[in-house]
Amino acid sequence: MVQDMWNPEKEHEAIAALFGGKGIVRVWNLYTGEFTPPFTAVLACELEPGGSVGPHVQKEDDELVLALEGHGAAYVDGQRVALEPGSLVGLAVGKTLALENASSETALRYLIIKAR
Repeated sequence: MVQDMWNPEKEHEAIAALFGGKGIVRVWNLYTGEFTPPFTAVLACELEPGGSVGPHVQKEDDELVLALEGHGAAYVDGQRVALEPGSLVGLAVGKTLALENASSETALRYLIIKAR
């Protein structure tokens, strides 16, 4: 089941240099039905080897980032948090997040769960 989340044949976005980062982030919307509050989105994300997502402020929703595969780092308000399978990073509205994939060979795969 987890491998099916990353199926490149399924509809997804491929975003280059997200928020001024580098490389490509692929994003799959895992749930298109109506959410029960407080949830607003569940996204599967794949950051290519050596890629990064630039710093950006959480404007509307609190966010959880759950690392599933690979290794890298999250920067929350500039503070580094190691990302490895099972790592969970929480971000309240107003916090700044940046991500980087530490590997030059494997993707960093993670879930983003948003809630208000």
